[in-house]
Amino acid sequence: MIDESDIEKALDWLVKNATPAAQARANRQYMEEFRKVIKSQLMKGCGEESAAAQEREAYAHPDYAKHLNALRTAVEMDERFRWLTVAAEAKIEVWRSEQANARAQGKVT
Repeated sequence: MIDESDIEKALDWLVKNATPAAQARANRQYMEEFRKVIKSQLMKGCGEESAAAQEREAYAHPDYAKHLNALRTAVEMDERFRWLTVAAEAKIEVWRSEQANARAQGKVT
């Protein structure tokens, strides 16, 4: 049985981490979109004529690889917050079900 102090901790965590979780999501989305900017800048500056050659050079460029590593970090942080949020919400839902079952059995008023 989940006690109320665990629920209070889960709720506190959700409230305290709302802003960092939102920042993590914003960073992830920014990094995903900025990848396109980096690719186009690298394609433009590579000196190749064909779009396929420009794209190949852009994908092979160290700056693009560096950005992908940063994107991986942003995705990891966003997913971490997402799964911790899911876990806290699940704990709250289990507690609510337990409370409803106890009320139905006449154990809690």
